[in-house]
Amino acid sequence: MVKQISLDSWQIHHLGDLLKKGSLVVAKTNSPIILYRQTLEEEDNSYEEIVCTLTKDYVIEQLVTSGGVLVPSFQQQLVFTLDEFPERLLRKSRDLFLQTVELLENQLR
Repeated sequence: MVKQISLDSWQIHHLGDLLKKGSLVVAKTNSPIILYRQTLEEEDNSYEEIVCTLTKDYVIEQLVTSGGVLVPSFQQQLVFTLDEFPERLLRKSRDLFLQTVELLENQLR
């Protein structure tokens, strides 16, 4: 159990560092980084998805409905600091957490 807690702590710290580096890149390029898109529901040509974006100093998670005859709309928007987000993401989904770490490691090389 102790090893797992230590591994989780290291992963949270590592993602936090990657988010801070990514935030500096966003500040320089003035272009946010999309961390992940997760489709929740699809019907005909419309869909509902979560779009998670890294901006300067914040991670924004938005629930977006669009497609077909629907005008794109934001149903929900959550804003996290760079320190809050890694632990929340790890609790939400280990797969999304690892996917986000891999994406940032590749983009920040």
